[in-house]
Amino acid sequence: MESKTAEEDVEGRTFMEVISEKYSPENFPYRRGTGIGVVVVPTIGPQGSPMKERLNLPSVLVLNGCGISRAGDEAEIAAFCAHVMELDLSHNKLQDWNEISKIVSNIPNLDFLNLSSNPLAGSGVEARCAEAFSRVRRLVLNNTQVSWDTVLVLTREMPELEELFLCLNEYTTVSASTVPCPTLRLLHITDNSLQDWGEVRKFGTMFPSLDTLVMANNNLASIQDGGDILQRLFPNLRSINLHNSGLNQWGDIEKLNFFPKLEEVRLQGIPLLQTYTNTERRSLMIAQLPSVSSLNGSVVSEGEREDAERFFIRYYLDYPEEELPYRYHCLVTKYGKLEPLAEIDLRPRCRAQVEVHCEDKVEQVNIRLDQTVAELKKQLRTVVQLPTNNMRLYYIDKDVGSHFGPEEMKYSNRALHSYSIRDGDEILVVPKTK
Repeated sequence: MESKTAEEDVEGRTFMEVISEKYSPENFPYRRGTGIGVVVVPTIGPQGSPMKERLNLPSVLVLNGCGISRAGDEAEIAAFCAHVMELDLSHNKLQDWNEISKIVSNIPNLDFLNLSSNPLAGSGVEARCAEAFSRVRRLVLNNTQVSWDTVLVLTREMPELEELFLCLNEYTTVSASTVPCPTLRLLHITDNSLQDWGEVRKFGTMFPSLDTLVMANNNLASIQDGGDILQRLFPNLRSINLHNSGLNQWGDIEKLNFFPKLEEVRLQGIPLLQTYTNTERRSLMIAQLPSVSSLNGSVVSEGEREDAERFFIRYYLDYPEEELPYRYHCLVTKYGKLEPLAEIDLRPRCRAQVEVHCEDKVEQVNIRLDQTVAELKKQLRTVVQLPTNNMRLYYIDKDVGSHFGPEEMKYSNRALHSYSIRDGDEILVVPKTK
């Protein structure tokens, strides 16, 4: 018995062994709701097959980390998996595309396939083998070190492919395909080493319908093409994620305006923005990207856009003419040359009169706003007769509290003025339950 286990450890297990064990009536006895668990009775298969006669197989099969390296009996896969639509085979030992294609070719309704963290670095795929994937619409190959040539063979043979995940595969370059993949809408290729825009440019010709390009953590240095090329390159791109890229010129940000349908941009952690405050970063970026309606996951309202554009004009007021960005002149045409804002004392107020509520008690308390939450708890010990480690504090804004409810003051070192507390606001003290 022990030698068999050791042998299995080296060779791995078959797909059919794993599903017959995991989904046998003994281990998986219940149908969970209409249509979720499907009982299949195989009508084909060799006589005397060790297969169970019945398996309770759901349409979403999760078989991650099961030691699978081979397909097993293809007739049995066909008999049991006809209704399967999603298959997660991540973190297994699959390293041969022929074995994977034996599994996939016998699952006719397969829509989603996750092969992440299988050792596929040394395995190529032939076109006739790749044809097995022709119905798959979403394919995940993260952390497989799958070669780019293999990716190209697969995309050529997958006429319905819509989403492709290729993260953590150590790509430094990619080669363009002679056959485009017109159906692909989402390419997720984060955590690689695509530093040269010349590599990214190839995605434009390969995936002409691309809607979303996620390439965070690639250290892309710059966007090198001019406007006329960029306009044609990604005609349908609606969303781009360039988090933690190496962009360090405002000119690169301006170039994003040439993508005709771009409305969503994620651009945090880039060298260009390191010297700015959070407010400056967001305002300058919004002003530079007039068509973008979502920045770093937050919707840009009309009011925020106008404030940002006015901020942009004032920000560049004292710059010499030759250093003014192109966008500055567009905005001056729109708003005129704005005067600098009058100096206003924006230092936080020192004190506020608040209502402290604790169970049935209500007390008016004058608090210092330059203290921390921890210091406020000390001040309230005598008011509410509780030790500080037994208090939970909640802040209620008198103007918006009814809409948003209390905000827990959970960070001991946070300064009170950062909550914008004003006279008449409430602090709710709740004893912690043991």
